[in-house]
Amino acid sequence: MKFPGSEIGHIFGEGKNRRNLASLLRYVVFLIGVILLFSGIFRVLMERLEGETYSWVTAIYWTLVTMTTLGYGELTFSSGGGQLFSIVVVLSGVVLLLVVLPFAFIRFFYAPWLEAQLRLQAPRSLPNSTQGHVIISRHDEIAAALIQRLGPAGIPHYVVESDPAVAAQLLTDGVDVIAGQLDERTTYEQLQLQQARLLFANSGDTRNSNIALTAREVSDTVPIVGVVESEDSIDVLEFSGCTQVLPLKTRLGQYLASRVSTGLGAVDVVGQFHGLQVAEFAARNTELAGHPIRDTHLRARTGLNIVGTWSRGRLSPALPETVIAPDSLVVVVGTTEQLAALDGIVSSPPSTDDALVLVIGAGKVGQAASAALKRKNLSVHVIDRSSDGLGRLTGVVDQTIEGDAADRTALMEAGLEQAQTVLLTTHDDAMNIYLSVYCRRLKPDLRIVSRISHDRNLEAIHRAGADFVLSYAALGAEAIVSILEGHELVILGQNIELFSAQVPPRLEGRTLAESQLASLAGLSVVAIKQGGQLVTQLHASTRLESGMELFILGGIEQRRAFAELFK
Repeated sequence: MKFPGSEIGHIFGEGKNRRNLASLLRYVVFLIGVILLFSGIFRVLMERLEGETYSWVTAIYWTLVTMTTLGYGELTFSSGGGQLFSIVVVLSGVVLLLVVLPFAFIRFFYAPWLEAQLRLQAPRSLPNSTQGHVIISRHDEIAAALIQRLGPAGIPHYVVESDPAVAAQLLTDGVDVIAGQLDERTTYEQLQLQQARLLFANSGDTRNSNIALTAREVSDTVPIVGVVESEDSIDVLEFSGCTQVLPLKTRLGQYLASRVSTGLGAVDVVGQFHGLQVAEFAARNTELAGHPIRDTHLRARTGLNIVGTWSRGRLSPALPETVIAPDSLVVVVGTTEQLAALDGIVSSPPSTDDALVLVIGAGKVGQAASAALKRKNLSVHVIDRSSDGLGRLTGVVDQTIEGDAADRTALMEAGLEQAQTVLLTTHDDAMNIYLSVYCRRLKPDLRIVSRISHDRNLEAIHRAGADFVLSYAALGAEAIVSILEGHELVILGQNIELFSAQVPPRLEGRTLAESQLASLAGLSVVAIKQGGQLVTQLHASTRLESGMELFILGGIEQRRAFAELFK
């Protein structure tokens, strides 16, 4: 149990707070000196001018009630000199007692005490029984995106913050945080690292190396996933003890490049999930465009399911009456054989020799995307204001243009009129939104794939005209979740997930139609697993039973709604 005295002693034992307290005490001593001085002058003036003699107690009483402007009844001066002295005492009291003293008390005592109280709010250790949790080394945008996904999945998670004041603020914001130093062994012992599910090091290349080395002093077995800015740091982090290293900017460029090819080919596989192939194809120029899903008879012809449709960044559940818009992307789930059958139905892919992709931005993401696009035998032009990044792409891409993409002349020189797709890779969201509007205006049938830095700009960039958007934070969070859940990383879109869940007790015995998952939560059930058997050919009459595992497609908010509805 902490007592106020020991707590105050601890708080004001720190260097800065000790100096603050010393300043306050010096002012109090000065104030006492002024009061005693005025009391002495009062006694002298009363004796010489008024012929009255008063004790020190009475003199101090007169000084205090005068300085505080409370009034003093019968203790008054009748002489001019005494009244002038009273005016000086009143004015001094207004300044010293009513203005300076409250300010000094708040500035040098109350504010440091309150700040210290806030700093002591954040816990510094976890209970010994804590297990199966995820430890995050820093609260940044990746951590925020990861926390959004871990919550609905029921995975406990804790952020480590070295500054107790920042930790207290995070705690106030609803983040589970532990105050501690990342380079101290005791921090990881207090975090129960030995019983953790994963340690996520996202604090920069050099610090991540230190984190991994320090954590390995406590546990040799806990998985450690590190993020690197530079690919040259991958080996260093692996030698330091990281189980997996994620060069996220390179991966971001590669994933953006993979979405460029969607629509240039027939069926594009975007990943696997527990044995399921997840793929997309562009509805444009196919016999399916303009028809309701029920009229496509795709399940009867191929055996696979349409689970959703993309249109300008919005994923809609695949209801029987849903009309496949010509400008939409269709998401399907099935086996390799079923996807091969689908290839024979949709239009044959155009020759990629004539497919031009214009990449705007030659930073790390742009360089990775350009290299990935060239591996697909696509024609790639890159435009950037800086020659540094363009120099690294010389000989890699077909053409580099130094210029401002906001300049129409530069865009046309870069090949906008011939391009089928524009890939925006700048780290400035405002610029990417501007360029989305500009490029869409100049060429309405263009496919626009863009990077964003902040989730709050997602709606804005889709309204601006972007067809597909992915952020660094979302990619990092999805990568960590895929490692935790033990499946391949599947990126369907910003804040869109493919996840598994047991049939909730409330849905046992109901059919898929009766569950109303699509109407209530906006989710699509893409497959069901029971007794080790995976069923992808689902019907509205498919009955949900206890022990079944559902494979569900939806957004983060929809997953949270599912957890709330059926908890």
